Amino acid sequence: MNGEQDLVKLYSGRILALAAGIPRTERLADADASVRRRSPLCGSTVIVDIKVSEGRISDFGQDVKACALGQAAASVVGANIIGTTLDQVRRGRDQLKAMLKDGAPPPEAPFADLEVLMPARDYKNRHASIMLALEATVEAFESLENAACA
Repeated sequence: MNGEQDLVKLYSGRILALAAGIPRTERLADADASVRRRSPLCGSTVIVDIKVSEGRISDFGQDVKACALGQAAASVVGANIIGTTLDQVRRGRDQLKAMLKDGAPPPEAPFADLEVLMPARDYKNRHASIMLALEATVEAFESLENAACA
């Protein structure tokens, strides 16, 4: 397969549809925690705001400035994040990273739709952008846990 065909495969209609329809793109004015993450390689940036109630994400907002792959990942995260625990978000992050870097299976529910990004395994320069939304969410959630323990 030549490079152009590889890009067509990578930027499938499903990925582009997810990128075009990112949910929860309004920032939260009353967030419990906010985190900005940036991929130094490509410059993609995600800001995540979360509210947590009884150990679960009760509200979520995000500002996504990323490539279509990072946008698609943020779209899946935004659509499935409400009601998740820190352990679920960590597991999703770790499973996504393993899928991209180690050829592991796609993440389990609630982030199973990240399977759409499997073709990006071969594009290591895109991995950091794809990871941003989950990494920022984990960091925001952990900051609340750390503050509660202090």
